[in-house]
Amino acid sequence: MNIGQAATLAGVTPKTIRYYESVGLIAAADRRTNNYRDYGDREVAELRFIHRARSLGFSVKEVGDLLTLWRDRSRASHQVRALASAHVQEMERKIAELQAMKRTLQTLIGKCHNNDRPDCPILEDFAGGGKH
Repeated sequence: MNIGQAATLAGVTPKTIRYYESVGLIAAADRRTNNYRDYGDREVAELRFIHRARSLGFSVKEVGDLLTLWRDRSRASHQVRALASAHVQEMERKIAELQAMKRTLQTLIGKCHNNDRPDCPILEDFAGGGKH
């Protein structure tokens, strides 16, 4: 099947497939005599795998590691679990960081007089680098 058909079946765009090929996440597709890429069921399955992993926030490198494990039928499941657990820990760190940013912004919003005057505690905080 051509790249458009493979993309549709995998839920990605042709541009995404080309990107995955360019970074080595998937092997470059075989070419037909007309020089069009030719994809089979295996490639579509890999693209679906990548799409799902990316939708869960895994980096391209992490997806590459997961793909390697997926392709290795003699893998140990603890390796997969370790990668997923590390990803959850990173997500928790990012969530905590976002929650701290939200609290800071809520505090600054609370200090804003919300009137027609030009003084603004939010902008003053930004200008001072948060050292007020």
